[in-house]
This record gives sequence, structure tokens and C-alpha cells, in this order.
Amino acid sequence: MAILLACLGGFAAQAAEGVKVVVRATLDGKPVADAVVSATPLDHPVPPPTLQAIAEIEQKDQEFRPFVTAIQVGSTVKFPNHDTVQHHIYSLSKAKRFEIPLYQAGATESVVFDQPGLISLGCNIHDWMLAYIVVLPTPYFAKTDASGAGILPSLPLGRYRLEIWHPRAPAPVVQEITSAPDSVSSLEFAVALKPDKRIRRAPTGKATDY
Repeated sequence: MAILLACLGGFAAQAAEGVKVVVRATLDGKPVADAVVSATPLDHPVPPPTLQAIAEIEQKDQEFRPFVTAIQVGSTVKFPNHDTVQHHIYSLSKAKRFEIPLYQAGATESVVFDQPGLISLGCNIHDWMLAYIVVLPTPYFAKTDASGAGILPSLPLGRYRLEIWHPRAPAPVVQEITSAPDSVSSLEFAVALKPDKRIRRAPTGKATDY
């Protein structure tokens, strides 16, 4: 269950930096990092990417960093190996099935993500390694930081499908919103999260921050 705490008015009067979105946990009100907030236009076509975006997910200390990456369709993700061991990255996700066979420390491989959807990453050698790529059909998105905040880009006038995704949420939060001349400066959401069951087994064996 997710609760919308701040009603969205319009975005048109907002400055170029867009609208601040804050996501908190329903149970204790703590900020939620790694939530992906996206807005897909309903009244006009989605603008195509102007440039091919490039993101990076490194392997460091036998973990993927960052844990969650949000990109637009058509973007390239680089996978540099900054460990001292080999990795074998793979995904069986419907939106993009691929694997990067054993590659050495210091090497970098790249993958283009040409379909929208959720990508789960794993490593065939280190089975505790896990990360997510959210491939979006829209350029209007943000990922929340440690304070639970992200900046959603300013939106042209019209209706949008707002979606909030988090790896521990039972399902995405979906809300129709309207961009109108009278704007709000921020949005705040409370999202129910499932318990974190990830266990960090390298290099210290301690649990993650989730």
C-alpha cells in the first residue's frame, strides 16, 4: 500500500530544476533511497532521447554499485570491473536477456537497453550480487537519494502517469497527475516496504543498508 501525501497541481510554473519528490516508509517515516519516480505523458507523444545516455554500474568489493539505476530506453550501461577477481554478469529479465562472460579486473563491457522494463542483474560467480536497472519509456524520471528525495524534471502541460517503483515495494505506485499553470514545489509519498532479505556476504559478511 502506498499513500499519496501531497497532491500534485501543475508543473508549468516550476523552474528548470523541476519538482522535488520525497519518498518515506509508511511504517516509520524514514526516507527511502533508490525509489524510481517517473512521469509518462498521456496527452502527447513521449519525446525521444536527444542524445544517447550512458550510465555506469561498477563491480566493487564483489557488489554492484549502484544498487538501482534508472535510464531511458536506448541508453547504454557500462559495467567496469573494479574488483581484483573475475565477474560473470547476466540477466534473465524479459526486457533484456544478456550475459557478459568471465571478464578480468580492470575490464569494461557495455550493453544497450532498447526495451522498457525492469532488469535484474546477477553474477554467476558471486550469487549474492544483485542490482536493478529500470528502463523507462520517458525522459521524465528521478531516483531518490539517501534523504529520500529526487528531482523530477519540469513537465510540459498535460496529463501524466506517475509511477513510483522500489525493489522492496510489493507493486509500483501509480497515480494520474496533471501539469497545469499553478504549480506545487514538492511531492511527498509514503510507501509500504517489504523486509529486506539481502545478505551481504563480501567482503565483511554484514547486512546492507536495506
